[in-house]
Amino acid sequence: MNNNLKQNNEYKKWLTDIKKRIKQTQIKAAIKVNTELLRLYWDLGEEIVEKQLKSQWGDTVIRQLSSDLREEFPNVQGFSERNLLYAKQLYSFYNQEDKILQQVVAVLPKKQIPITQQVVAQLPDKQTSIVQQVAGQLENHPIFQIPWGHNLLIITKCQSIKEALFYVQKTIQNGWSRSMLTHHLELNLYEREGKAVTNFASTLPAPQSDLAMQTLKDPYIFDLMTLTEKYNERELEDALTENITKFLLELGAGFAYVGRQVPLNIDGTDYPVDLLFYHLKLRCFVVIELKTVKFVPETAGKTSFYLSAIDDLMRHPTDNPTIGLIICKNKNNLVAEYALRGINQPIGISEYQLTKVFPEQFKGSLPSIEEIEEELNSMKKNKN
Repeated sequence: MNNNLKQNNEYKKWLTDIKKRIKQTQIKAAIKVNTELLRLYWDLGEEIVEKQLKSQWGDTVIRQLSSDLREEFPNVQGFSERNLLYAKQLYSFYNQEDKILQQVVAVLPKKQIPITQQVVAQLPDKQTSIVQQVAGQLENHPIFQIPWGHNLLIITKCQSIKEALFYVQKTIQNGWSRSMLTHHLELNLYEREGKAVTNFASTLPAPQSDLAMQTLKDPYIFDLMTLTEKYNERELEDALTENITKFLLELGAGFAYVGRQVPLNIDGTDYPVDLLFYHLKLRCFVVIELKTVKFVPETAGKTSFYLSAIDDLMRHPTDNPTIGLIICKNKNNLVAEYALRGINQPIGISEYQLTKVFPEQFKGSLPSIEEIEEELNSMKKNKN
């Protein structure tokens, strides 16, 4: 290993070239700050990987390169040793499938390579390497349309390119902040979105059925600190509506809250809907039925009744058919599929999970909001 890289002619030539490109990047930064910065990091990551493979510099090169770049550009952040390691990680992460394929091919006899290529072509979820995708059109790739901090979150939390690109696209579509992205990563949205049992394929036209399917999750995860272990459906409904912002966040983009226990008057009798929403992208009402017990087929029939009534009483001529969502404590997928098979209205069935539930013995031991406010006011008075 060469411990004096500054005297190495190859290294000095490479460093000079990098400095030149950084200066060019600084000029362009006013126009395309994020894309140009990410292009630079991508190039640096690629070249660091190549240099470490072809030379004997090892990890020393990253430390030395960081020192030299910070010396040359003292007012520019982003050239720390840690950040250069992240640049290497970004490139390596999106190049991982090429490496795996190369390793597989390398250990097989040459006569088997055509067979290997055939097998790889039939692998599930095959992902074309981003290294190939970005060639010649780097700035157009989605990973370069989100901030550097978002990219770091994604590559450090995701296990595959497919999962990472899912969060990249969601960030672009919904304008997620870093905290919002963190929230969805921690709750594993990738594994939950589009997983509900539905009959959308047979009850909705193709474009809307695909969007509706991706709109639902399974399971839903509710962060409700006010519930105890022996809560009932009304208490769950109360908690969700009291924390409507969190509930809407978990439901996802596009849901607008209409009301709870919305009465549908049919022949003089009111039939209340647990929760009613309107979805701005699907352009339809969404009925949510909450069940704190295991799903039973009768619930699908009751939900179908509500959908028919809303389509007749509330649906505007320009609205799409109302969608039902049954959220239950747990379900058997086969039972759920059978229950939906003979129903003509679009219905989805999902489970829910609670992240925080207090033991029953603590019920009533926590202060109410009013008690907390009273105590705070008392403290203020004593201070004065």
